[in-house]
Amino acid sequence: MRLSTVILPIHRWAEGRKVWQRAEDLGFHAAYTYDHLSWRTFRDGPWFGAVPTLTAAAAATERLRLGTLVTSPNFRHPVTLAKDLITLDDVSGGRITLGIGAGGDGFDATTLRRGDEAPWTPRERADHFAEFVPLLDRLLTEPSVTYEGSFYAAKEARNVPGCVQRPRLPFAVAATGPRGLKLAARYGQAWVTTGDPKLFGTGTPAQSAEALRGQIDRLGAAGEAVGRDVSGLDKILLTGFTPDRPLESLDAFVDFAGTHAELGFTEIVLHWPVPGSDFAADQSVFERIATEGLSQLG
Repeated sequence: MRLSTVILPIHRWAEGRKVWQRAEDLGFHAAYTYDHLSWRTFRDGPWFGAVPTLTAAAAATERLRLGTLVTSPNFRHPVTLAKDLITLDDVSGGRITLGIGAGGDGFDATTLRRGDEAPWTPRERADHFAEFVPLLDRLLTEPSVTYEGSFYAAKEARNVPGCVQRPRLPFAVAATGPRGLKLAARYGQAWVTTGDPKLFGTGTPAQSAEALRGQIDRLGAAGEAVGRDVSGLDKILLTGFTPDRPLESLDAFVDFAGTHAELGFTEIVLHWPVPGSDFAADQSVFERIATEGLSQLG
């Protein structure tokens, strides 16, 4: 079991540098950030770009893995994203993980739309994602790529020298539906979930754990369908979207982590506390969890 954090890109870098460096000092396995144009209740406040933030974080840290949770096709193109990722992997010395998902509703889905142009439907998002991931895989592993699909094209796209990590930096694929789970099974080095959103408001921790068990079972079936044993695939739980409250106390976290380790999760991601938001938490409890939490698991 590994413990990581997600740092929202809301800090001017004079302060943000201290947060990312503190994450490294606390011993987190990785620190991720969200890749959105803006997000939910943070829309009217500071919100910086994920790629520049991670570049700065790479220069300010030495050991901490870095990445997105998650990038989506909502406003990214595989060709330009691949160039950014190869650069990030180089600057960081091979410490980048790409969290990637199909995207959802919200500002990312509407900001680039013209006039009354509707955002993509769930099926359209899945269609784009199904083309986005394989093309990005090729762009990060081949020196020159030419491709013409239904949604994306690349003409002699050059990506020399490629990633520091070989054959490419790892993908952590966020998915719960059948098509996304097959992409995770085929292309992912990790799978990401936030749990069942229907249980967040009215469900119980036990119901959430059962829903997660079902998702892991479906991931296994997706692996069988594509001919891959996914038992060794890293399984990442991004917390904050289930009925559990793992940041209430050290004991609460230990119970939570133990339950989810038994389900098969190999990495838990906690939101860095943001006062006055849905991610408010006691900073001292958070830091104690970071330094002591995993050592108390049986």
